[in-house]
This record gives sequence, C-alpha cells and structure tokens, in this order.
Amino acid sequence: MNYRILLVDDEPDILEFVSYNLLREGFQVQTAPNGVEALKIAEQFVPHLVLLDVMMPEMDGMETCRRMRQMASLKNTMIVFLSARGEDESQLEGFELGADDYITKPVKVKLLVSRLKAILKRTESENTPPAEEPATEAVQDVITIDKERFVVVKNGKEITLPRKEFQLLDLLYSKPQKVFSREEIYSAVWGSSVIVGDRTIDVHIRKLRTKIGEEHIVTIKGVGYKFQ
Repeated sequence: MNYRILLVDDEPDILEFVSYNLLREGFQVQTAPNGVEALKIAEQFVPHLVLLDVMMPEMDGMETCRRMRQMASLKNTMIVFLSARGEDESQLEGFELGADDYITKPVKVKLLVSRLKAILKRTESENTPPAEEPATEAVQDVITIDKERFVVVKNGKEITLPRKEFQLLDLLYSKPQKVFSREEIYSAVWGSSVIVGDRTIDVHIRKLRTKIGEEHIVTIKGVGYKFQ
C-alpha cells in the first residue's frame, strides 16, 4: 500500500532530511512548517499518518493534534509526535489529545522509519474487515467488574483477584483508553505515603494479563498503561 505521510516541523533541515528518507522508502510525503499549514494540507492530502513536532510557531503540535482529531476526514489518520520534548507530562498530554505514538528526538532515521512502518501496518490490520466466524464462536471478550463482591467477570466466568490487582484493574477499567501514568497508578492504588519498588506495577500488570488476557492492558512505553 502506498501510504501518505504528512511531516510537520518548523526546522527546514528536519523536513528535508526526514522527507527524503521517507520518499526513498516509497511513501508519498507532504510537508508543513507549522500547524496552521498542516491543517490546510491535511484536509486535501488526507494522510494515513501525521508526523508532528510539538514546539512550532503560529500553532504548536498539541493544538494541531487536537484540531486534527476533530476533523471527520482524518478519523482514521494516525498521529505520531516527533519531538525533543521527552518529559512525561508532554507525552501524557499528547496521548490524551489523541496521539497514537510519541517518539523523542534525536532518533536514528532507520529506527524512525521502522517505527512508522510498524504503526502503519497496525492500522492496516485494524482497518481490515475480520474474517467471518461461525455464529457459535465469541468475537470478543466481555469484562465487567463487580465492586460489591470484589470479583471480575470475564465472559460470564468469575475471576477473584488479590486486592491490589483488583484496585489496579478497577482504576484502568474506569476510563478505557485513558493513559494512566505510573505516578497516577502509584498514588491511586498504593497511596503517596507508601514506598514500593520500581517494578511493583509491572509485576501486577503481568499477573493481571495472565488472568484477563494480554490484549486488554496496553503498555505506553515511557508513560504508563491503559485499558482497552
């Protein structure tokens, strides 16, 4: 598939260098120096993916992302930030505004291209109609949480969890698709006065995945976790 990529950055050198390498890989590429121009181009170009800087004049990347997510023509467009701002707060804001990934500069161009290909391949599989299944087979898991009895119900089957695992799942489940930072999880589940090890959350997440399914808890690298 000949993917269309819109590259948005206020640094001409980055626009030239990255677009050159993307063109070499067979992508169709359009560039914009700021968010205002990007919105105009995106409406006509309708890219499969927007590679977006954060710090730009006229309209920064965060506002550009927010407005793109309001455009019906871009509902299937992936938005990936490419920015020198690598702090957690910036990444969290990007994900909350609807970004699909966040890549920090500097990054080797081969790695960048590889990441973009993986993201685009994922969108292709997500947009491919599923093969027809026999009517007797379940098409997806149904998970509910019974807070009164402290149990999780998956496809009608009850799963009893230890208290911390239950509280962790309940937190993620309360806002599907919201990315919870590690700090938010520590505070909500263990409390700010409790000192726990760096890998505590990871261990609990791993245990939850074995009980409710790998696909329901998604890791956002460098940020935290979300439930889907």
